[in-house]
Amino acid sequence: MRARSEAGLGRTAGSEPSQRQLRVAERIRHLLAESLMRGEIHDARLEGVSVTVAEVRVTRDLRQATVFATELGRPLSAEARAALERAAPVLAGRLARDMHLKYAPRLRFVADALFDEAARIERLLAEERARLHLEPTAEDEDEPRA
Repeated sequence: MRARSEAGLGRTAGSEPSQRQLRVAERIRHLLAESLMRGEIHDARLEGVSVTVAEVRVTRDLRQATVFATELGRPLSAEARAALERAAPVLAGRLARDMHLKYAPRLRFVADALFDEAARIERLLAEERARLHLEPTAEDEDEPRA
């Protein structure tokens, strides 16, 4: 007899991150944010740039981590992303030492589009609210204009 799978529920087996993955990802996020805040990455492309680490996702084996980052007030620029990618091996080594991991995770930096998407949705909602308030109603059309 076959064991019940979650595929019938619309989920693939293993799609939910484990508690260990979540805990390691959050710790990586905190340590990266601290390193960036302290200016431990010495790269001219990051001078005067405030990078925010929004989220980190790690694979099941904890060997790869996707870091979702953004610059303060705007999307992550190509220059900042390149600087972070160049510093990734050094950062990964520090993470492995600080977290006592067997393997240093391979860090992959990605521009986080969540804030841009939220701003787009907010703009669409504001436009719709403005449209609803500005359109004349049927009662307004019946009244004579002065």
